Amino acid sequence: MRTVLLAIAAIALFIVASSAYVVSEAQTAILLQFGRIVRTDITPGLHWRIPFMQQPKRFDKRLLSFDSQPERSLTAEKKDVTIDFFVKWHIVDAARYYVAAAGDELQARDRIAPKVKEGLRRAVNTRTLQELVAGGRVDLTKELVADANKATQELGIEIVDLRIKRIDLPEDGTVIGSVYERMKAERKKVASQLRAEGEESARTIRADAQRQVQVIRAEASRDAEKTRGEGDATAAQTYAAAYGRNPEFYGFYRSLEAYRDVFDAGNGTFVLDPRSEFLHYLQDSK
Repeated sequence: MRTVLLAIAAIALFIVASSAYVVSEAQTAILLQFGRIVRTDITPGLHWRIPFMQQPKRFDKRLLSFDSQPERSLTAEKKDVTIDFFVKWHIVDAARYYVAAAGDELQARDRIAPKVKEGLRRAVNTRTLQELVAGGRVDLTKELVADANKATQELGIEIVDLRIKRIDLPEDGTVIGSVYERMKAERKKVASQLRAEGEESARTIRADAQRQVQVIRAEASRDAEKTRGEGDATAAQTYAAAYGRNPEFYGFYRSLEAYRDVFDAGNGTFVLDPRSEFLHYLQDSK
């Protein structure tokens, strides 16, 4: 009897253990019954099933990623480029994911990659090489993510991010040479523009400096003439005052200055009347 009870207890324990299953925090699950889905999107925790009839299928719900092989495409100007990228995705509908890819991550990658590459090829075809290299990657990434999510809805996944790691040019050097020439032409254009702006600024500065010089010279000449006029007026007033005090002495002094200016030259001949007023002080012994 005891053996029978132990056997019954063991069978019961086995049935209970077979009926329970656990879904971890990093997983989502569906429940299958003879290959048919009877429960979807099972949350983490302890769950029950019918033993031998139902089987849980667990999937990783964390962010997944894969690197794609470099993809060759033609730009809008028919330049051949090779683009290396990677995709980040996660499962949003476990049942649809199981039906579309049999719950296998490798199969899901094989389904995702062609759709992403096709969207990438279309996007690159509408852009020039300069737009791809210079600053079009952000817009391109947003466009690719939106298109990829539309194309992969039936897979039960969501494309979270798609990043372009590098854009390579063909090794023959034809495109590289044309890109370098274009870059040189653009740099020359920028240099010419900066040089023209510099010359214009220099002309403006020189014109302003010349204007300031003319203004300063005019103001200096004005101040000099004013000072000279004030000096002449002061000298005239001084002469007038001196002349008013002693006219005779003033006349004598001015005559001596005239004699000095005339006779100091030493290289001229003067023919004067002895009674000339100019020789007044030489004639008058008084």
